[in-house]
Formats: sequence, C-alpha cells, structure tokens
Amino acid sequence: MSDKRKLQPYLTPAGAWALSLGTSIGWGSLVITSSAYLSQAGPGGCLLGLAAGTVIMLIISRSYAYMINCCPDAGGVYAYSKETFGHDHGFLTAWFLTLTYLAMLWANATSLPLFARYFIGDFFETGYLFTIFGYPVYLAEVLLTAGAILLSTLLCARHRHLPARMMTAMCAFFTAAILFCTAAALFRTDRAFDPAFIPDTPVISQVVRIAMMSPWAFIGFENISHAVEEFDFPRKKTGRILAAGVVTSAVLYAAIILLSISAYPGQFDSWLSYIRNLSQLSGIEALPPFYAAYTWLGNFGVNILMAALLALVITSLIGNITALSRLFYALAEDGIIPDRYAELNDRRIPHNAVMLIFLLSCAVPLLGRTAVGWIVDVTTLGAVLIYGYVSACALKKAGTYGDRNQVFPAAAGIVIMLVFGIWLLVPNLFTSGSLESESYFLFVIWSILGFLFFHSILRKDKDRRFGRSIVVWIVLLSLVLFVSLVWMSQSTMRVTADAMNHIQDYYAEAGFTAEGEKLILQELDTLRMTNARSIAVVVAMFGISLGVLLNNYSIMNRRAAESETELGIVRNKANTDPLTGVKSKHAYTEKESEINAMILAGSAPAMAAAVCDLNGLKHINDTYGHKAGDEYIRAAARMICELFQHSPVYRIGGDEFAVVLSGRDYENREQIKEQLMEISLQNIASGQVVVACGIAEYIPGKDTQWHSVFERADSGMYAAKKQLKDAGAITR
Repeated sequence: MSDKRKLQPYLTPAGAWALSLGTSIGWGSLVITSSAYLSQAGPGGCLLGLAAGTVIMLIISRSYAYMINCCPDAGGVYAYSKETFGHDHGFLTAWFLTLTYLAMLWANATSLPLFARYFIGDFFETGYLFTIFGYPVYLAEVLLTAGAILLSTLLCARHRHLPARMMTAMCAFFTAAILFCTAAALFRTDRAFDPAFIPDTPVISQVVRIAMMSPWAFIGFENISHAVEEFDFPRKKTGRILAAGVVTSAVLYAAIILLSISAYPGQFDSWLSYIRNLSQLSGIEALPPFYAAYTWLGNFGVNILMAALLALVITSLIGNITALSRLFYALAEDGIIPDRYAELNDRRIPHNAVMLIFLLSCAVPLLGRTAVGWIVDVTTLGAVLIYGYVSACALKKAGTYGDRNQVFPAAAGIVIMLVFGIWLLVPNLFTSGSLESESYFLFVIWSILGFLFFHSILRKDKDRRFGRSIVVWIVLLSLVLFVSLVWMSQSTMRVTADAMNHIQDYYAEAGFTAEGEKLILQELDTLRMTNARSIAVVVAMFGISLGVLLNNYSIMNRRAAESETELGIVRNKANTDPLTGVKSKHAYTEKESEINAMILAGSAPAMAAAVCDLNGLKHINDTYGHKAGDEYIRAAARMICELFQHSPVYRIGGDEFAVVLSGRDYENREQIKEQLMEISLQNIASGQVVVACGIAEYIPGKDTQWHSVFERADSGMYAAKKQLKDAGAITR
C-alpha cells in the first residue's frame, strides 16, 4: 500500500478512551435505562447485574486487547476473523458489524426529535407526513435528524483532531454531570431505596436479566479496534483503555439507576409504583433521572442533564461514524466494496467512506422511531456474534503462539456468548430472553441480504479469496431457518393473545350469544390466516436463502475444480523436467520423503538407488554450444529410460540423474548396470552419449534414511566414471 493510502496516527490515550466510552453509552442511558433496568430487577438487582455484566465485558475486552496487538489493522473483528479463519468469516462479521454500528447511529440520530419533544415542545412537530408502525413522522423532525447526520459526517470527513477533542471534552462533561447530579441526590434524599428487588421474583433471576443486557448496554466500547492504525501511543496500553471505557460506562449506568429512584412524584408511594406507571406520565415526570435532578437541583439540574444528554448523542454519532468509516476503509482495501471508499483525503481521512455512511442513513428518519427500535434490538444479536468471534480468534491465536494467559478469557468469552445467543434466540425458554417478533424478522432479512451480497462478491472475486468455508454459510442458513421459525411462533402467539383478549372482552360485556360464537369463528379464521401467511413467509425466506447458498456453492465447486486442475497442471510442471521429460528434482525430493517415511514405519520394500552422471557435457557445451549440450542431455535421458524401463528416472542436476529401482529393475540391477557400461564404452569411440552409473541396495536395519543409499550409489558412480576415463572418455 502506498503511503498516501495509509491511515496516520493521531489518536491519544484520552481520545481512545473517549471513543470507547462515547460510543458505548448514548441516548438510551439517560432515557431508557431507568425503565428498562429498574422495571425488571430493582436497584439491588440492577447493581449486581451490572457488576456481573461489567466482568463479562472486561473478559471480552481482554480478547480485544490481545487481538489488537496480534493484528493491528483497521477493521476490528473483521480483520481478526479474516486473518484467523478466512475471508468468508471476515465478511460475515463485517456484515453484522455494519448493521450494529448503523443501528446505534440511527438510534441516536432519531432521538433528537424526541429530545425536542421532551424539552422544547412541539416546535419540530410540523409538516406531518405519515404514520408508520404507530409513530407519526413530521417533515421538520426528518430534516432535524438528517441534518444532524450530515453535520456529523462532514465533521468526521474533514477533521481528525477536532472530533477526537470534542469526544474527549464531551465524555468528561457528561461523566461529571451525571455523577454530580447523582451525588447531589444521594446526599439530600432521605427516602429508603425499598424494595431493593422486584417482589415475587427470584433475586437470581433479576440479576441474570440485567447481566444478559450487557451486550446491548456496552456495545461500542470496542470501536477503537477499528482505529488501531491511528493510535499515537503504544498498543500495549489498549487493554487498560478498553477496561477504563467499560468501567466508566458501568459506573454511569449505576449512577443513573440510583438517581432515578432518589425521587418520585407524590402520587406514588414508592419508586416501584412510579417506574411501573411511567407510560401514563408525560413531560419531565416521564423521565426519572430528569425528575430527580429537578427535585434536588431545580432547573439547574435539568439543564445540566439536558446538556449531558445532548453530549451523549453527539459522542455516539461521532464514535459510530468513526468506527464505520474505518471498517468500510478496510473492506474497500480488500475489494469487498468499491476501491474509492479506501481513498484518503489530504488529512488522511477515508472521506468517501464517511460520506457513504450518510448515504446509507439519510432515509432512516422516514422509518420512524418504532422501526429503528426494532433494528436496534437486532444489534444485540449482532453484538453476541461479534464478541463470540473475537473470543474465538483470540483463543486460536493464543493456542498458536502458546499464550496460556489468554486461553481462559478467550474460552470463557465463547461460552458466555453462546449462552447469550441461546437466551436471545429461544424465546420463552427464559422469562425475558426474547426480542420483539419484528426484530427476529429483520435479522432474517439482513441475513438474506448478506447471502445476496456475498453472491455478488463471489462473482467478482478473481483472486479466489472467498467461498473457501462453506460451513459458515450452512450455519448462517440454519440460523435463518431457526430465527424464521421463532418469528413465526412469536407472531402466532401475539395474534392468539389478541384473539383471546377480544373474546374475553366480548363475553365480559355480552355473555354467550350467537354473535359471540361468530366472533370466535372469525378469530379462528384470523389465526389460521396468520399461521398460513407466516408459514409462506418462512418458506419463502428459507427458499431464497437456500437458493442463493446453492448458487454460491456451485460457484465454489466450479472454482475448486478449476483450482484443482490448475494445481494439477502446476504440480505436474513442478514434477517434470522440462528439458528431458523425466521426473524433476522436486519430484525426487518428494519421493525421498516418501521413502524415508516408509523406512521409519518399517514398511520399505526391496529397492535400490542408481546414480547416473554424463561424461563430457562441459566439453560439448564449450565446443559445440549449449544447444548441442541440451541434445546430449536428452539423448542420455532416453538411454537411461530405455534401460530402467520399470523404475522412475529423475534429473537431479545439470548432468546427473537418479533412479529408484524396484520390481524387475531391482532384480536385474547388476545386468542393467553392466549393459549401461558396455553401451558407454562402445560410445566412447563413436562420440555418442557416455554415462557412468553406480547402484546401491537399501539395507533394512542399517539404512535409516534413503540418502545413505544414495551416497553409496554415488560412490559407485564415481568408480564407474574413473573406469570410463581410463578407457578414453572425456570427463570435462
């Protein structure tokens, strides 16, 4: 790669910490954490679950730090899996990594209209366009979101140091602001944080629920792995920086949880009843951290948290754009996406890759917040896949390099991510392990798009780097089928629940009537239709995936056959001497290894070595030219082959041949040697080919390697050469 195509170091340790923290914690930390966490576990369960989740993510960060030092290339887990397991695995991780970072970017960008609704009012609720999935979309809010994405991408496309400094300053600010408000609340409140756990629910279950949310809560902490080529500090510091990012995030989550329960409106008798009724509230009361800040610090507290929330959104936008652009840069370097996305501007920024992010994001505001929420849920599955892969890469590298200290955390990371995957992919196996049915559906759609995109890559892959690992695609196909069935089950269950509610509501009011019986039949028809549609969709999605996979497999098979043919041609060329047509020195080396293996195993047959050397080749080259010398060598090869008709002949030097005698040639070795000597003696007078030959038998128990047999034959050849010289043969 030319120097102009290389990323340049600029990122300081503080900038790397800010990049890790600023990407892993965003809008949801202040707005969703209180309801998502406290409603499931209470403050005690949340803190214990967070502690467990922090330990889990520190284990994952250990593997990231190890791989950053083993493979210091842009692209993060894409680069690691590509180098460790091959390009197919690299593509798979890049595909889901792309969706994960895009979803986090979209979630924070589309939170700005919500920010305005909470704190400014209906100013941006103008220019009503439509309602999608129950969410009203307004033109002003679309422009606000698109404008924020555009400004963020322009900032990241034109500057390196400025975004990093902004990230550092804003991370320091929102960390201080959240801790300040929490400290003020804890110092002033006299309310007991009871109950510490959700009543009537096992404590261990509550703790596990929160711990299982850690991939969603911390995702993004690893994005500095994409900027490793831009580190302006030793890579050995990466482990401490990643750990600092994880711990800081955990501390902030804990602080927000404690702040959220430090105050609640007077109509509620506890934090629990307050949290359970958030959906019925509006304004600042619907945001527990902000209500608590207002209670203890007045408008100042609200304003400082508003500024912190805005900083959280901005750092998330910058962090995800930075990570995605470096991932796209790495993909373009490997030819997965067009080469122009690897181009750097005069500030060594992949500006085209940055602007690609805007192109992929500009239409997202039209999807509405509900759809973006479903996409964000898919990132939890993506995070589990990504963290599992980086752990697997670290485990394999640690085994290769003998790094025993890394084996346990890497193996632990794999096991933990497998458990997380089962938790998410098997709904109702656990009390709260499932996602929304729409999220399962989107996961399948994204997987199918991955099959299609990989198909286009295969068709253009002239270097044949892809399509070497069919197993990874069979696993993904199986996952598509499984998740499709989960989606079908979830959809059917939801429709069934709705039908039961309709029937119960009807009978509660009207009792049993003919109309009620008709309603039951209608609901049953709805269930049958829903089930039929779901089955049709599952079959269609699986059929598309299978069709693309089979098409890809046919390309892989064709390439494998072509490669095998080409390999056979190359191998044949390598094993054949181009001048004489007998076997080459390379073939002799392979034969020697094969014989040595048989000797070692005690299964070597009766055999002998013959070493033949041409007399007078240098004289012919010097006198008549090399063309005549080549013809002399070819004539000698023909003569040797005519005599050793049942054994392979090898040209192992310019004028030297070797023969491995077996079978009839071995039995008649002495007669063949005498015949060759007689022909050579007759040829001295006529000026034709003269060949000296020595033969030695393999002696079991004495010869531990074929080379010792060759050396005895070589000595015999020199004795024959002297005899021919004495008879008048030219030796030079």
